[in-house]
Amino acid sequence: MKVGVLRFGGTNCDLDVAHVLENSVGVDTELIWYKDAHLLDECDGLVIPGGFSYGDYLRAGAIAARESIMERVRQMVDDGMPVLGICNGFQILTEAGVLDGALLKNEYPKFLCTWCHLRVEAVDSPFTLAFRQGDIIRLPIAHKEGRYYADEATLERLNSRGQVALRYVDEHGRVSNPNGSTEAIAGVLSEKKNVLGLMPHPERACSSVLGSEDGKTMFLSMVDYIRR
Repeated sequence: MKVGVLRFGGTNCDLDVAHVLENSVGVDTELIWYKDAHLLDECDGLVIPGGFSYGDYLRAGAIAARESIMERVRQMVDDGMPVLGICNGFQILTEAGVLDGALLKNEYPKFLCTWCHLRVEAVDSPFTLAFRQGDIIRLPIAHKEGRYYADEATLERLNSRGQVALRYVDEHGRVSNPNGSTEAIAGVLSEKKNVLGLMPHPERACSSVLGSEDGKTMFLSMVDYIRR
C-alpha cells in the first residue's frame, strides 16, 4: 500500500505530510511532482498538501487545478480512492470542481496563523472514521484565503447529504468562526465522501510535542480505510 503526496511549484507542506505518513502512521509514501502523473498509478490514496502553488497568482489553487495531472486525480476520485486536500490542496480541489464551494479571502483580510477547535460533523468518511460524532478536535490554521463560501442551494445539499465534515467551534463546542466561513465550515466532503478538503493542517497536529495528536488520528483513519 502506498499514499502519494502531490507537489506543484510553491507547495511547501509536502515533506511534513510525508514525514507524518512514513514515520507516525507507518505507510509507504511517494512524493509526486505534478509532471509525473504515471506515479499515481502506484498509489492507493493521495494527499494534496498546503503551500502556495504558483504563488497563489490569479486565485489560490487556480493554476494548479488546471494542470493535466488533475485529470488523473479526477480518475482516482471517480474510482473511489481517498483523496485529502489540505489548505492549498483544498483550494485546488474546489478550483478543479472536485469539491463544492470556494475559498475566499478571510473576512478580516490578513493571514491567520493560530490554533482552532473543530467539531467533527461527519464520521462516515475515510478520514473521520476514527472519531465520534460531535468530537471537538484541535488543529492549526495558516491561511489568508480560507473563508469557505457556497450558495444557499449548495449549502442545503451539503448539509442534507452529510457532506460538511468539520465546523469551527470553541473548546466548548459553540460556533467560533476565525475567518468568516459560511456556516463556520472548515472542511467538506465529496458526494461519495472519498474526498475531504479542509483548511486546518492535520499534519501539524501529529505529536503531543506540537500540542495535539488529532491530526494523526485523521491520517490513521485514512490509512486504516485503505487497508480494509
